[in-house]
Amino acid sequence: MFETTKPEDYLLRLAASDLGRGYKALALAELEIRPGQVVLDLGCGPGADLPAFADATGDRGTVLGVDHDPQAVEQARERTGALAQVQVRRGDIHHLDLADRSVDRAHTDRVLQHVADPSAVLAETRRVLCPGSRAVFAEPDWDTLIIDYPDLGVARAYTRFVTEQAVRNAGIGRQLARLATRAGFTVDKVIPITATFHDREAADKVLGLQRVTARAVAAHYLTEHDAEQWLHHLAAEPFFASATLFIVAVSVYEPAGTHTTHRWRGAG
Repeated sequence: MFETTKPEDYLLRLAASDLGRGYKALALAELEIRPGQVVLDLGCGPGADLPAFADATGDRGTVLGVDHDPQAVEQARERTGALAQVQVRRGDIHHLDLADRSVDRAHTDRVLQHVADPSAVLAETRRVLCPGSRAVFAEPDWDTLIIDYPDLGVARAYTRFVTEQAVRNAGIGRQLARLATRAGFTVDKVIPITATFHDREAADKVLGLQRVTARAVAAHYLTEHDAEQWLHHLAAEPFFASATLFIVAVSVYEPAGTHTTHRWRGAG
């Protein structure tokens, strides 16, 4: 009933789902990309968002994808090989190899939840964005995860494992507006997107229910008996789960007249 291993195409599959298409379209609209602009996708993964950014900025624009994972970088390059305006580089988004004020738009999608230091990434993003620019960060808050189960203690233990062990920055969704403000951004809008799941298979493709349950047992958040009963119930009974992702749209307001280089410094 449930997947036992994380599929290699997890990120692309999620992007192609109804949930993924819906919130990604909203994030793209909030970015307000214009033809000829430089767009930076931080933690671009296999490049799910790069074609849409390339289409929005056009032939005169530039789309820069950065990711630390060499396999993801290779996948993104293959995905965007026909798009001359797209460049994909391996790099650390805590330390961007970009000039100050060289980017018009910046974006993350479920990336800050995993990084070592979200504040450092936001500070770097602020550094490379030029006056009048925008950024959109789409990040979940895993403390909002609820799964219907008769024993609330077991359900809460599962969510507690997710927030305490499975995801490095599990509460980043609620923290984003504050951290972005501290980094020097002006927060324009916070949009909550609450995903609800009635289809257990669709939920499993996002949540990895059996995989996470096994890890919760190994970490002693659930007993083997609790886990067996939990998975049996989720597979056999009417299913409901929900979680909230936050889209935070921010701007950079500075006095005009600052030189903008629009140039990638390194070889990647």
